[in-house]
Amino acid sequence: MPWPQNIVLKEGNFALTKNFKVNISGNPNPRIFAGVTRFLRRLDGRTGLFFEQGFITKLNEFPNAELQINCTKSGKIGLYEDESYVVEITANQIKINATSDLGALHGLESLLQMLQNNSTSYYFPNAQIFDFPRFTWRGLMIDAARHFQPVDVIKRNLDGLAAMKMNVFHWHLVDDQGWRIEMKKHPKLTELASDGQYYTQQEIKDIVKYADERGILIVPEIDVPGHGSAILTAYPEIGSKFISLKTDFEKKNQGAAIVNYGIERNAGVFSPTLDPSNPKTYQLLSEFFDEVCPLFPGAYFHIGGDENEGKDWDENPKIQQFKKAHGLTTNHELQTYFTMQLVPMLKKHGKQLMGWEEIMTKNMSKDAIIHSWKGVNEGVLPGKSLVDAVKNGYKTVLSNGFYIDLMYPVASHYLTDPMPQNADLSAEEKARILGGEATMWTELASSTTLDSRIWPRTAAIAERLWSAEDIKHVANMRKRLENVSFRLEELGLTHIRNKEVILRNIANNQNTASLADFSNVCEPLKGYSRNKGGTEYQMYSPLTLFADACTPDATDALVFNNAVDAYLTNKTPENKAKVVVFFNKWISVNKDLKTLSANAPLVQSILPLAQKLNNASVALLLVLDNKSTLQKEELKKIVEQCNTKEHADVELAVYESLLKLI
Repeated sequence: MPWPQNIVLKEGNFALTKNFKVNISGNPNPRIFAGVTRFLRRLDGRTGLFFEQGFITKLNEFPNAELQINCTKSGKIGLYEDESYVVEITANQIKINATSDLGALHGLESLLQMLQNNSTSYYFPNAQIFDFPRFTWRGLMIDAARHFQPVDVIKRNLDGLAAMKMNVFHWHLVDDQGWRIEMKKHPKLTELASDGQYYTQQEIKDIVKYADERGILIVPEIDVPGHGSAILTAYPEIGSKFISLKTDFEKKNQGAAIVNYGIERNAGVFSPTLDPSNPKTYQLLSEFFDEVCPLFPGAYFHIGGDENEGKDWDENPKIQQFKKAHGLTTNHELQTYFTMQLVPMLKKHGKQLMGWEEIMTKNMSKDAIIHSWKGVNEGVLPGKSLVDAVKNGYKTVLSNGFYIDLMYPVASHYLTDPMPQNADLSAEEKARILGGEATMWTELASSTTLDSRIWPRTAAIAERLWSAEDIKHVANMRKRLENVSFRLEELGLTHIRNKEVILRNIANNQNTASLADFSNVCEPLKGYSRNKGGTEYQMYSPLTLFADACTPDATDALVFNNAVDAYLTNKTPENKAKVVVFFNKWISVNKDLKTLSANAPLVQSILPLAQKLNNASVALLLVLDNKSTLQKEELKKIVEQCNTKEHADVELAVYESLLKLI
């Protein structure tokens, strides 16, 4: 995963021994040496063969090596680079040929996924793979503004991106909840608006280098002019909020009449907005970009531009006068004016401006990249802005349908395609669709839980962005995803292992078996319904609860749902037994959770839901055995109790199948 463009399996295999070595030839970027060394260590870690080859440091070191890698040229980090590769596995030798080392790194990831074994040895099946990406932008955004994500968290997710052949990391660094970049010339930004949680410039350079070594472009984001609370906490004088001066004293001393802003502790959309009529706004932003842009060698800079309500603009007479003077009739036009001032600031540093879809108007520079994010929840057709953008001459990236923070099932992301199915687009317009990006907002994600919200679902998104359009068989994807998920943990990701950490906390360090079993049929509430109105969880609230241990695509729920479908199709004793085993399990889980709760207060919140599942299980067991005395409506009432979303911020993922059984 991602599934290659073309793969042919052949008879026989290449058997691994401790003598296995790698040789590199051609003219690659030096990143290939570290990449091949990592490959060897991962392969040796899986096989335990104690390879004799250690660290790769130069070309043509072992001309007779079993794995020969040849790259024609040094890969350039960015879009439109040739990332294709060919892998040929025969009984005696493996060859990886690629135009650039970026393609060779992808080839090594595919080779690792090909590893097979029998009871005594490891081998690669003889095969030929010819592969290249369908889209040039295959990204993941991590929001480090709302919940700060330490350096090691970012790095392990970069490893995950590389393993899945993704090539863009969009780093959301500034929002209402914090400014996360060390500023040597404007230290107030971190002193007043970061809670002491930010990346030093050296750490940023280190992460950029780490990403470069894995073939990944970093696109930083400073969100303006809305989402401005953090910036305005440090520089309130460039805010838009108007203070009405009533007394003579106030009018005389109006220079002191500046709004006190504060960094935001809740989630949501807030009114603090930068003042587009104030020359100091542009002076400061220019200085910010002068310091931040050199930290990121990539060609793109994301300026946000989303969710500006315009409330403070509407209430400020000075801004209204500015609009009139410049012939701007709407706030949208005013925001375009603002955004256009940023274009030369970024161009000065060789950066192309990118922003969320709100930046697109008839006057916006065609050089800007439009990031499409709105969908049904925002009252628009999903991806509408993507079609509008390409028809209006803009390049675009799709994130609608890839919002992994919403806790939707993997199939919903997998079946979302950046290429619109029903739009009449020319070849030139289609070429402007750069690809897609999974977006991980962190209102409800800590460094402990972040990986479990990103992985393994993002691997399926990676496949959508890399593989051929017709690779969309969900059951096949799920089968492969389970194995890929284990391999991602090999890289240091914590999406599986940290679940037990959270469950131990909930169980008060008692046995977690019943909690784990119950978590395998529960999923976090979807959309933003867990965080009612964006105010239930503050940015310092605990994310160590049952909903934090649960994930989309609850494993037992998937198996149970399939078992129910099989039973309803063919009511054999074997198919019935597969359903019955779950009901007995949930009855037992309910009993064990009650026992556990005697010395674990955090278990209390899930007991009502476990009891409802128990009641449905007891009732349906009697039905399956033809021993029930309940009328259909009585049975339905018991089962419908399982459709509640009132307990512990989770929902039962087996409800629909329970209904089917009735």
